[in-house]
Amino acid sequence: MRRPALAMPGWLPLDGFLLALVATVGLAALLPVTGQAAVVADDTTTVAVAGLFFLYGARLSARETTAGLAHWRLHLSVLACTFVLFPALGLAAGALVPLVLTPQLHTGLLFLCLVPSTIQSSIAFTSVARGNVAAAIVAGSFSSLVGVVVTPVLAGLLLGASGGFSVGSLLTIALHLLVPFLAGQLLRRWVGGFVARHRRVLGYADRGSILLVVYTAFSHGMADGVWQQVTWARLLALLGVEAALLATMLTLTSYGARRLGFPYADRVAITFAGSKKSLAAGLPMASVLFGADAGLVVLPLMLFHQTQLMVCAVLARRYATRPPPAPAPPPPTPGTPAPTPRPSDAARAPSA
Repeated sequence: MRRPALAMPGWLPLDGFLLALVATVGLAALLPVTGQAAVVADDTTTVAVAGLFFLYGARLSARETTAGLAHWRLHLSVLACTFVLFPALGLAAGALVPLVLTPQLHTGLLFLCLVPSTIQSSIAFTSVARGNVAAAIVAGSFSSLVGVVVTPVLAGLLLGASGGFSVGSLLTIALHLLVPFLAGQLLRRWVGGFVARHRRVLGYADRGSILLVVYTAFSHGMADGVWQQVTWARLLALLGVEAALLATMLTLTSYGARRLGFPYADRVAITFAGSKKSLAAGLPMASVLFGADAGLVVLPLMLFHQTQLMVCAVLARRYATRPPPAPAPPPPTPGTPAPTPRPSDAARAPSA
């Protein structure tokens, strides 16, 4: 009798890009780049990151930005979750040092809390859960746009001691991240069509740039011996802390959106866009912000990326199985007489 082939359960999504990231980390552990080759790799990474943010700018249409202004309460809620609630929780996690987290892992966790929200997975999960997909698209785009400026500023304020920030380093960040992004926005009129037509090919270029960032960062980590500072117990503790962080944000976004009076479709978009972080934006930013010290910093972000995919996939499917909420009754038209009570209603009314 032929045995059935083993298959991954449908509720457990395996991100192919994450597998590539893990393979890249393994390659950096076995064959780290050193010496003059490391200098060339650093320069290549700088150029690749600048090109990546140029493409980010070229993809963001002004029409999406204008459309988002009409739903400003939703987008402000997502931005508050991304750049206020998340950083506050990251700072609170400092109480876990050194008993649970090492100072380096807490730096990475706090940096994770500063990066923008993701776009692709927020859209996918919002769609599965029957939420407001258009709002998820614009919310993710707004978050990426704001994050180009806000993430480096917050990192400079909250991680200055860890990252060695100064005015000069912030200018370097602006040169490597903000200037290419703005250039993409300015040139979108001429290059936007090309980027849209070759989105798939340029997507491979995006991911290749990120893999190069990871390989260079982890190679520096191997050369500096940073991995000897992290034990399996610490990694498991980090996973537990990140699971608690994600659960807290999912609860706050869902409950907060309900308390603010958003309809069901908008609550779904806020829950999924406000509780996730972008691996694609965070890794290049880390390479610029931390340079050779980015190895351990990006590890919490990589782990959080897969955790959020697994948990939100389950949550989105649970939302999809719920019956659709009943539409609210329309408000009465001014001047319309009140409905006459039925005799049965009058009979049940209490006497004065």
